[in-house]
Amino acid sequence: MVEKLTFTHPLSKYLRVDRLPHIWCEGCGNGIVLNCFIRALDELGANLDELVVVSGIGCIGRIAGYVNVDSFHTTHGRAIAIATGIKLANPRLKVVVISGDGDLFAIGGNHFIHAARRNVNLTVICVNNFNYGMTGGQLGPTTPLDSITTTSPYGNVESPFNLAHLAASSGAVYVARWTAFHIHELTKSIKASLKRRGFTFIEVISPCPELYGRYNKMGRGVDMMNWLKRVSEVRHGCDPAKAEVSSSKIVVGEFVSVDKPTYDQLIYQLMERVKGGSSVEGGG
Repeated sequence: MVEKLTFTHPLSKYLRVDRLPHIWCEGCGNGIVLNCFIRALDELGANLDELVVVSGIGCIGRIAGYVNVDSFHTTHGRAIAIATGIKLANPRLKVVVISGDGDLFAIGGNHFIHAARRNVNLTVICVNNFNYGMTGGQLGPTTPLDSITTTSPYGNVESPFNLAHLAASSGAVYVARWTAFHIHELTKSIKASLKRRGFTFIEVISPCPELYGRYNKMGRGVDMMNWLKRVSEVRHGCDPAKAEVSSSKIVVGEFVSVDKPTYDQLIYQLMERVKGGSSVEGGG
């Protein structure tokens, strides 16, 4: 009798294995981001009982159902609003928002800039695939100029956001950008952001071969990964305003790393002064 072999994913304790396989398209970078995230948790020895993952609507929003921690798959554009409430209700929790460019910077744009301004103690990871991948490949706030989408069939004429610059100018204490090709660097940045106090932001440029790549004749998933490798330029400490994202150059690296008081710290200090009661301190 031949013994049946069974295989267990080495990081299965971080995953809801009953939800797998995932629904992401072949060549999509979302699975890579999930892999980097759980590897960062493993290398940090994160306490999963004190971790919450929040996502909004979109392709990457499904990640909230794949991680084996308390998680919330929220309404469109409201991931940061929900995450802020969680953090203020229980500041000892580590709260991570993982969502897409459309969710965080179109309908959720106001929540993003004000959470960064307040320095809410959140880690925000934005997976930027240059379009609304889940709903048909429409034009989004990060779609590069001249790009073809289902709603810009003759080319995009709207200037896209530079997400790293927007995050830094709004007040984020840590800002980095990588691509789905830079798995080791991305994992390292996720670890760095999880260890920081304050509003930290990581942008991940991710391939969407089924929609953005197809409409712009960029080939299959492996072709888009080769493109990310070819056009990326590592420039740590670069002024985010000059950190270009285009079809010919993507500037990646760690751009901002500063320290300042967090929103939950300031709120609890204010409560202490008003009530004149015992000290209540925000957590990690």
